[in-house]
Amino acid sequence: MRIGYGYDVHRLVEGRKLILGGVEIPFKKGLAGHSDADVLLHAIADALLGACALGDIGQHFPDTSDEYEDIDSRILLRHVSELVNDKGYVVGNVDATVVAERPKLADYIPEMCKNIAADLGVGLDQVSVKATTSEGIGFEGQGKGISARTVALLMEA
Repeated sequence: MRIGYGYDVHRLVEGRKLILGGVEIPFKKGLAGHSDADVLLHAIADALLGACALGDIGQHFPDTSDEYEDIDSRILLRHVSELVNDKGYVVGNVDATVVAERPKLADYIPEMCKNIAADLGVGLDQVSVKATTSEGIGFEGQGKGISARTVALLMEA
């Protein structure tokens, strides 16, 4: 088995949709980025890539490429899942935490988990998404951005 860790962060800005775990969440701001800036899916992708020693999401989907501008991060996650499978591994489980002071995310987590499970081709019992605040501390607590941290366990197919 192999274990990977992923981390991503994006700034909150006006004029963008807020997408987390492939779910559009009603909010006055969205995340800045070249793609749809889904920090949760980006952190998961990085954990999976790291577990296979395949680099990071920026190496596979560079922000200098027009091909990935405004792309749905679920497409990227599905591609990463294929890379993992091609290396002879399957996802054992994914455990993720999103850090955001606002908006509250609890109501959206079940749909996020469904999206992630579907994109990775695993059961819902293999995907955990949690949300927390930073108690007003740091950039998340000040409402300047959102971050996500993820660990993933891969097993030989």
